[in-house]
Amino acid sequence: MLAFNPKAEKPIIAVTGSAGKTMVKSMVSAILRERWVVFESKDYYNTVDKTIEHADQINFIHRAAVLEYGMAFPGAITDHCQIIQPNISVITNVGLAHIANFEGKVELLAAAKSELIQGMNPSGILLINADDLNSKLLNTRNFTGKILTVGIKSKADYQASKLNYSETGMTFSSTLKGTEYSFQIPTLGEHNVYNALFAIGVADQLGFLPTEMQTGLQNMKKPNHRLATHRLKDGITVIDDTVHSHPPAVKAAVDVLMRIANQKKIAILGSMPELGERTYQDYEDIGRYVATKKVDFLYTFGKSSVHIGEGAINAGYPSNQVKHYKQSLIKVMHRELAESIKPGTTILVKGASRLNMYETVRFLCEHFKIE
Repeated sequence: MLAFNPKAEKPIIAVTGSAGKTMVKSMVSAILRERWVVFESKDYYNTVDKTIEHADQINFIHRAAVLEYGMAFPGAITDHCQIIQPNISVITNVGLAHIANFEGKVELLAAAKSELIQGMNPSGILLINADDLNSKLLNTRNFTGKILTVGIKSKADYQASKLNYSETGMTFSSTLKGTEYSFQIPTLGEHNVYNALFAIGVADQLGFLPTEMQTGLQNMKKPNHRLATHRLKDGITVIDDTVHSHPPAVKAAVDVLMRIANQKKIAILGSMPELGERTYQDYEDIGRYVATKKVDFLYTFGKSSVHIGEGAINAGYPSNQVKHYKQSLIKVMHRELAESIKPGTTILVKGASRLNMYETVRFLCEHFKIE
């Protein structure tokens, strides 16, 4: 088979991974739209049924297509690729999302994500995360195309340095063809710098200019409820991260809380789905992580999240700074939050969408709104 030629063929870009799919999709599309008409799948439209729909919607006016390929069980990504075969693929990371469906084994999860490598154009372009330990489990042995890496800590083809948090997002630098460029993204967290590096890598392979990458990233439309910050009265800030939740994402959100908060810090952490046999150990691990940070108060929400508090307390976190609420007691939690939040407090609300924790964000934004 001839090598993939993006100048002659329509780039079909598929993004999968345990976290970051939607953000990478949005970032890639934002850059490519600086020059092209692009088909971009809607946020979270990443099931096989949606890919069937997308196959009918992509047409001659689209210079490229950018799609999310979701995966909850083995075989799903193979199905995606049989419907629309990508020639550029991004695997953001191999985390713990849906691990209960894979006997609790990361190796089996990595094998399922490797279906993208086996199902894409074998002469295409694959981008993976050099800093993600579990990504080393991906099966790249028989892939005959181009493999590129992104990284912050490890040497990579697309590497970020000089990371800084700003009022509106992140800034960082990256070197392209021997020249260092500065980039700005309107979303918080080191994990989003990785997402931006994937977008930069894809755009660079497609011949886009660094200036187009800078403009596209700076002006991208942020997916809703992903580390969105709400500035309220009396210097109170709410961080809304209420779409997905699994262990690495929770830690990343806590890191953002620690970086942007100047005074009192409250973390409200919800239950995480589909951890299976790993549930207790992963919740305890999150608790231990919170205990190493200077979080002033930890609220846990939803049945299983009680183990986060237990893990924190077992690691030395003060028990009088932990409270747990079942979903049925959400109004009680809201009332106690309203009474306890002081001026200058920053509150992280992190949980999976099935918990409806956006209700807590909405309550806080209403209660502390600027008159």
